[in-house]
Amino acid sequence: MQILLIEDDQTTSDYVRQGFIEAGHVCDVLFDGSDGLFQATREQYDVIIADRMLPSLDGLSMVKALRAAGKKTPVIFLTSIGGVDDRVEGLEAGGDDYLVKPFSFSELAARVAALSRRPALVQEETVLKVLDLEMDLVRHQVSRAGQAIDLQPREFKLLEVLMRAKGRVVTRTMIIEKVWGFHFDPQTSVIETHISRLRSKIDKPFETQLLQTVRNAGYSIQIPG
Repeated sequence: MQILLIEDDQTTSDYVRQGFIEAGHVCDVLFDGSDGLFQATREQYDVIIADRMLPSLDGLSMVKALRAAGKKTPVIFLTSIGGVDDRVEGLEAGGDDYLVKPFSFSELAARVAALSRRPALVQEETVLKVLDLEMDLVRHQVSRAGQAIDLQPREFKLLEVLMRAKGRVVTRTMIIEKVWGFHFDPQTSVIETHISRLRSKIDKPFETQLLQTVRNAGYSIQIPG
């Protein structure tokens, strides 16, 4: 395997690199998040191992930038930050696995091997379109009929969730989990408020209404038939 290790602790990086070399793999080592991002986008690796706390660019930001650039190389976080919320945050940032220090090399090697055996992921869309509504996920821009639409971060995420599921109903529970997270209180009217704001921006100025309310089910983005 071709492995990229991004770890600023010299003792840990030497230990992990030596273990993979002895197992017959190639293991490149970098100590800085920005350098790691550059190398990961320039070269092809089977697996990337990254610490969360890195100089210049932290591991979460590095992986988010890697995914935004369209790179689907499997990433395993190797870090001392091990709370449940921290693990969820790492996975939501684009990580594929999460191993907390202290660790055994045999477990790390097994997890890396498992990630390398995963089938290649289909390239994820970076531009979403429904009729004349367009969302550029890389540039973080939304437009309709060529007109730029200014959305707040939550509105942008809500629209992304709906557009990814175009033609299908997205339930309130799904919206809560994907836009606000598992700890959000579903009893509030914040979903309806954001739907109303979103509708006023992407629908009301235009002839065709794309954002549909599905009674007792949820919401959907679809072309009226």
